[in-house]
Amino acid sequence: MSDSPYQTLCHAVADASLLGATSSILSWDQETQMPQQGVELRSRQMAQLARLAHQMGSRPEIGHALQRAIESPEVAGDPAKAANVREMRRDFDRRTKLPARLVEELARVSSSAQHEWAAARKDSDFKRFLPFLDRLVELNREQADCLGVPEGGERWDALAELYEPGCRAAQVSAVFAPLRTRLVSLIDRIKGATKGPSDRFNQEPFSIDRQREFMRWTAERIGFDFSRGRLDQSTHPFCGGSHCRDVRMTTRYKETCLNDALGSTMHEAGHGMYEQGLPFEHVGTPLGEAVSLGIHESQSRLWENQVGRSAAFWQWLTPQLPAMLGESASRYSAEELYGAANIVEPGFIRVEADEATYNLHIMVRFELERALIGGSLDPKDLPGAWNEKYKEYLGLTVPEDRVGCLQDVHWSMGAFGYFPTYTLGTLYAAQFFDTACRSSPGLGDGFRRGEFAPLRHWLNANIHVHGRRFLPGDLCERVTGGPLSAEHFLTYLEGKLLPLYGLA
Repeated sequence: MSDSPYQTLCHAVADASLLGATSSILSWDQETQMPQQGVELRSRQMAQLARLAHQMGSRPEIGHALQRAIESPEVAGDPAKAANVREMRRDFDRRTKLPARLVEELARVSSSAQHEWAAARKDSDFKRFLPFLDRLVELNREQADCLGVPEGGERWDALAELYEPGCRAAQVSAVFAPLRTRLVSLIDRIKGATKGPSDRFNQEPFSIDRQREFMRWTAERIGFDFSRGRLDQSTHPFCGGSHCRDVRMTTRYKETCLNDALGSTMHEAGHGMYEQGLPFEHVGTPLGEAVSLGIHESQSRLWENQVGRSAAFWQWLTPQLPAMLGESASRYSAEELYGAANIVEPGFIRVEADEATYNLHIMVRFELERALIGGSLDPKDLPGAWNEKYKEYLGLTVPEDRVGCLQDVHWSMGAFGYFPTYTLGTLYAAQFFDTACRSSPGLGDGFRRGEFAPLRHWLNANIHVHGRRFLPGDLCERVTGGPLSAEHFLTYLEGKLLPLYGLA
């Protein structure tokens, strides 16, 4: 019996996706295992795979198969299949707009740039990275032009569409402006507080070896399945892999501030559990993929913050610490550890930022990359522009580029249009968690007993299982009953931080 038009299309698309999955594993290897001198050949390998994957995914045969599937009764009568075909069409249209030469060059330059970025960051040497940044900005402008600027929009919008369908710079600015005002007001109130949590625990040293064991244990306890994934170490924490049964995440460690590694690990585990929650039967097609990076970030931010920075979580975790980390951990109460996880203090490093200041870091990056792609900011002037915004937004004088414009890996990856998804994800996370708690009373209290499965199952059933069936805004309305709103996040944040600082 021959395949139906829909099955034929799915097979063709899945075959093309295999090369992309292979590229993901090579990318993970480059960040975690590859010898330094392997970068030159690896960049060529990544470029070749990107070109071949692009060619396979944009074959005329897929276009013909799409048309037959769209016209078939099987697809017309099945909303899930129709959604899968809709997203395949979106992907195919995007690929056919991009020349293979550009795709290959972006992959080659990005692979080399990530290596140079890591070295430049270590030495705080922006000039070393500048030629790669120049080229990546140039290539991304070209990519935006090929994809097509949305009517009434700008180049940045075409790039943002790759990460968050429907995202537009003007809309992001409209969300960020009032959010920034309220966050700055909250931060100012906290700065003027006469009491606040102790930072003592964040100065306590713990051996890196013990931290590694502890982070794996924590990720497993909250629900990351190590039979389908792994945890390694990298300069910048990330989550990758090739499909829901092979998820690769990383974290990073330093001797003091256990909360840095814990927050990074729970963040990446949130990404990992989303990936592991996607349906295996749809691997290689949109129904087996995450809907957007904003929704993806909602999962990581939710586990990092709504769970990992909650009082209930620390009431469960505190008694476990001495056995895992050493007797010195027994000197701290659950209340003190909860406070240490929620200290508000403007800092230079985004991934170490508290919940109140975190989104200001994102706003800086959004405004700068928008200017880079739009042409109003020359790449060579990035350090100065970055430092000015950190002074304006966070009141900080950046001492060196290592903790300034070189701290994030994203631009070296060629990922322009990505950063707002962190804030969108933060807002989605609060709205999803609020809905989960209302639909399952006592869910948050269960954290005190180490009961995390109910939340994970709720996320599986309401978000993960759908893949890309619903667009981000539609998924939010379906799950929460309303459009995305910053109010859930601000209510949650003020409700937690104001009492901690004696302001409520």
